[in-house]
Amino acid sequence: MSIEIKKPFGPSIAKIIMPNEVVTSMNEYVEEIIKDNSKSKDLDYGYNLAGNVQQEFRLDLEFMKKNNWAEFLGKSCQKWLSEGHNISIKKFEIISSWIVRQFKNEYNPIHYHGGHISGVGYLKVPRDMGTTVQKEKKVQHNGKLVLIDGSKKFLCNPTYVITPKVGEFYLFPSYMMHTVYPFSDTLEERRSVSINAKIDDDSAKLR
Repeated sequence: MSIEIKKPFGPSIAKIIMPNEVVTSMNEYVEEIIKDNSKSKDLDYGYNLAGNVQQEFRLDLEFMKKNNWAEFLGKSCQKWLSEGHNISIKKFEIISSWIVRQFKNEYNPIHYHGGHISGVGYLKVPRDMGTTVQKEKKVQHNGKLVLIDGSKKFLCNPTYVITPKVGEFYLFPSYMMHTVYPFSDTLEERRSVSINAKIDDDSAKLR
């Protein structure tokens, strides 16, 4: 497993490539849920989340074990904290993991998560997420994830912008504020999977 550790500001962010089989099985699972109204209602998670999006539902524990999602997350977090911070965690526990199905004009407002570690990976991305209303703008954040830390200072950029790509997965501290911009000009779905997790208290102490 290869990992890329980025430190655009204070806390580090990990970028990992999800195994193809995990992405495939996750998408197959989502398609099954979409077709099953009863299961969609049972797994609905939107009431617990900040997003203004069409559908959000949690992954059940049995599926997470079956498709090696839990194993991938545990190993990824251990590698990130070990190589990036010289921390050897003794415990890794998934608090929740869920799917976000986002379509045009939908968005996630600025928010943060619970636990110690959060993450997001991309399962489907529209080929073109359009442009802002003022097309001449230099900054085009349509459909992008923006991580936020602190305020703008000399030699310090307070934001880190992630352009979603299928198979890429990012880990970051749960307290980090972040937002997802809306997109336009397409009927295609932007599909992601998110997680919240906690580690042992000793490893999570300030250093």
